[in-house]
Amino acid sequence: MAVNTLFPTDFQLHLFHEGNLFQSHQLFGAHILRNSEKVVTRFCVWAPNALKVRLVGDFNGWNGEGYDLQRINKEGVWILIVNHDMDGSLYKYEIFTANGERILKADPFAFFSELRPNTASIVYSIKNYKWKDNLWIQQREKRNILSEPEIIYEVHLGSWKKHSNGEFLSYKELASELIPYVVEHGFTHIELLPLIEHPLDISWGYQGTGYFSATSRYGKPEDLMYFVDQCHQNGIGVILDWVPGHFCKDAHGLYNFDGTHIYSYSNESDRENLVWGTANFDLGKGEVQSFLISNAFFWMEYFHVDGFRMDAVANIIYWPNAAEKQENPMGLSFLKKLNKEVHDFDPTFLMIGEDSTDFPNVTAPVHYGGLGFDYKWNMGWMNDILEYVETPPYSRSSVHSKVTFSLFYAFSENFMLPISHDEVVHGKKSLLDKMPGDYWEKFAQLRLLLGFMFAHPGKKHLFMGFEIGQFSEWKDKEQLDWHLLDYDMHQKVNKYVKQLTKFYKRSKPLYELDHIQNGFEWIDANNQEQSIFSFIRKGKTADDFLIILCNFTGIGYSDYKIGVPVLGEFREAFSSDLEEYGGASNVNKKTIRALEEPFHSNPFSIEVVIPPYGFQIIRKVKKRKERLGNGKEKVRSHVISRRERK
Repeated sequence: MAVNTLFPTDFQLHLFHEGNLFQSHQLFGAHILRNSEKVVTRFCVWAPNALKVRLVGDFNGWNGEGYDLQRINKEGVWILIVNHDMDGSLYKYEIFTANGERILKADPFAFFSELRPNTASIVYSIKNYKWKDNLWIQQREKRNILSEPEIIYEVHLGSWKKHSNGEFLSYKELASELIPYVVEHGFTHIELLPLIEHPLDISWGYQGTGYFSATSRYGKPEDLMYFVDQCHQNGIGVILDWVPGHFCKDAHGLYNFDGTHIYSYSNESDRENLVWGTANFDLGKGEVQSFLISNAFFWMEYFHVDGFRMDAVANIIYWPNAAEKQENPMGLSFLKKLNKEVHDFDPTFLMIGEDSTDFPNVTAPVHYGGLGFDYKWNMGWMNDILEYVETPPYSRSSVHSKVTFSLFYAFSENFMLPISHDEVVHGKKSLLDKMPGDYWEKFAQLRLLLGFMFAHPGKKHLFMGFEIGQFSEWKDKEQLDWHLLDYDMHQKVNKYVKQLTKFYKRSKPLYELDHIQNGFEWIDANNQEQSIFSFIRKGKTADDFLIILCNFTGIGYSDYKIGVPVLGEFREAFSSDLEEYGGASNVNKKTIRALEEPFHSNPFSIEVVIPPYGFQIIRKVKKRKERLGNGKEKVRSHVISRRERK
């Protein structure tokens, strides 16, 4: 490599300042490079208002004399080339500000960092991992995400499980324990709370300092790559929580980086995020756009993550500190640009927006005027259904619309149904403990809620612990209460979750048409008095449908009548009241024959047993010729034909 190729071209610098250098992590930061026969380490940083920048670290006793960076353009890009391999060295930038201060800053583009409470960056190469997930990548390219099942298991790696001495499991230990667990329970994806480097454990990664640095709490970057690789080899997608709206204000981080606010808004009322005590990124600044979009590409390219759940989208759409909703045109432009560039880079990558507002067209493509996300969290559904189930059953008739209202807008966006960590922390109670009633009733209603969620249009997102019936709310300093699985009802709800995910994934009507009205039809949305809801979920073929029944009170019925669209025989395909799940076995054991009696605006009707707090799925019995095309029957026909040939 010739000497001059160690320096950026004018065009690269132009793109960076313009906001269009989407591989800026290959220029900025610390890079070990070959210069002819010699190995050098290049350091590059953006500090436009610094008077002087020096490199300090364990290699020079933290004394920057003789390690001055050279300013190579008027916009403030600084470079130093050290003539040896500095792999593993600790370093920071010593910045002399215009007002006479000397500050030490971690590298915004560092690929690895010291374990907290230490804050130095580490010179580190991340290009040597040998990936073995080609099959997963090939399969991902062929998928239609909207018509596939998705069940996301949200995990905080620091508290899912811990060693007996309270220490974290490593990325590699999590690969051997968490991945088989996720496979066993039928989840399709793992979502990881932010893994960018962050100084404070209790921020859970949402207040970061090292956006290109996978946190060292659980190991080295290649250990995280191994974890993702193992997920893919086991058929599990990996979604990363990502926070492009705001960052933490710790002294070694991005805040006031060169003595001025180059990463955040210059106006204090726009910059200071009063809710979280953080600083808002200046999303209208070209260099910040290059930084953040490059960060997205970085996680996609080097860590093979399959998607982002973007935190606090409302904080980007609207100005954070405005007295009333006021759109931020720079935030909106950034979101459109980000989603367009990400999908141009990889059309299969999932962009999931955690947007709590009613801003329109969040999941419409950018070229149709939308923001370009693949999914939007359905926060309205989440708030409504949790308020409903926390209402005592005898009062649920007064809040009946909390269940039905979501279907008025369920197809206006591509929705994901979330029950996340935010709903089971800070005094909000665990999902199980939100349920009113006695011990048995709490478990019955948890099963009912989960059943309703899996039958409702929208992909599924659930925070860890729900599947073991966690009684305590999430305790981020402790592991999940795994000892609960020593108790019968917790074992049974765990079994229920496994069977529910299994049934969901093999039942196309529950996911094929999640995003369009044709996939859903009410049978009875108006039974306010009994708090029973019945509806149909439909697949792409006309005869592929499931009837869903949800009884949100503790009163059961032996002959409850509902309308059905076709004549024939029906069977109960799934029930939350099976004894093996902790129920009382009030089930429909026999075939149910439809009557030629119109009901619920349908031409026919059936009568069924409905258990207290019951969730049921009724399926039409298909005759043998209707079932042709089933894999087992195809195999049998082939066997018979071979015999006939003999």
